[in-house]
Amino acid sequence: MRFTRYVAIGDSSTEGLEDPGEQGRHRGWADRLALHVAQTQGAALLYANLAIRGRKTREVRDEQLAPALAMRPDLASVFAGTNDIIRSKYRESQVIDDLRAMHAALRGIGATVVTITMPDLSEVAPFAERARPRLLAFNAAVRALCAETGSLLLDVAQHPVACDPRLWHEDRLHANAEGHRRIAAGLASVLGLPGFDEAWATPLPPRVPLSAWQRARAEAHWVATYLTPWLLRRLTGKSSGDGVTAKRPTLQPIGP
Repeated sequence: MRFTRYVAIGDSSTEGLEDPGEQGRHRGWADRLALHVAQTQGAALLYANLAIRGRKTREVRDEQLAPALAMRPDLASVFAGTNDIIRSKYRESQVIDDLRAMHAALRGIGATVVTITMPDLSEVAPFAERARPRLLAFNAAVRALCAETGSLLLDVAQHPVACDPRLWHEDRLHANAEGHRRIAAGLASVLGLPGFDEAWATPLPPRVPLSAWQRARAEAHWVATYLTPWLLRRLTGKSSGDGVTAKRPTLQPIGP
């Protein structure tokens, strides 16, 4: 398949947080995937990224789906749910219904739709153990949704390397640059782009275990730098995405 217009919708993962780009901007797996497509096709690709950090699935549907459809993409990525799962009022059926509506609408205009599952981050962040049952059920529902709609799935959760802390930023929520690079390469493989295969899932070399002191220091840093601000936002009803606009709201050429 050849693609001419790619639109990405979602939250901070799709926006590209913690993958530093040029001039202080975030890059991320969606930007990287767009460039892979352009380079393998040998021609510039029109690419828009409507994703905004902090957005829950219903907000992605309400705010980003209509503009995405108006751009008539032949390639689209849809990824949301992280900001729902970590909340006490999480309702899986509602989240999956919203995802189904987005997949179906984009598939309905002829777009190839790609998405990913969520890895179990309890190895990266022990607090995530409490959300593990939700995450496993969510991933199962996403697999079923892709089978139903014909969307293409990179099943990140099935690969142990996805849980390696060295692919994650110290905030324990976002992939780092290498993590984003691997997700983009995996999606390129799912799309059948030349030069991409399962190499994205190659395990990293064994890591040197941290001492008890190093673990304690890292935990204290994480609580002070990331957990406390997040809790304060929750208590005050604020979001990390307040005042943030899409980094690439219109179709613009990228690559090759």
